[in-house]
Amino acid sequence: MKLTRNRFREISVLGIAAAVLSLLASFDRTVAAEPIKIGFSMALTGAYAGNGKAALLATQIWAEDQNTKGGLLGRQVQLVYYDDQSNPSLVPGIYTKLFDIDKVDIVISGYGTNIIGPAMPLVMQHSKVFMSLAGLGSTSNFATTSISRFSRSGPTLM
Repeated sequence: MKLTRNRFREISVLGIAAAVLSLLASFDRTVAAEPIKIGFSMALTGAYAGNGKAALLATQIWAEDQNTKGGLLGRQVQLVYYDDQSNPSLVPGIYTKLFDIDKVDIVISGYGTNIIGPAMPLVMQHSKVFMSLAGLGSTSNFATTSISRFSRSGPTLM
């Protein structure tokens, strides 16, 4: 049987398609094997430690529950967190480490407005979604078109 030019093209296209599909399938397995890293600071010591420890426990329970159900988007959840000692001046360094060293996929806030505010410039710089915990008015100093408040967690301050 003689291999014609058209037949050669068909076989080549099918071979390339099979190789691409094979690569995509292995890529999906590789990505799915890596956990989703959720990073945050939390007050585990200092003035807000009581609330911070309760928030950490709730977050850990949620992560364990998600992981027993197969993870988030098919990937296990890994929490990466550091004690901010209820000290706002430590927060920028913590979020810098979360972004640049730990390479977290998602960030959530620590407890309280004065802890959330110092993280906001870094979150904005990295174009991440930032879910916050008990931060009344924490975005009021960052009024840009890229920042939106989706829901309030307290009364509107007038």
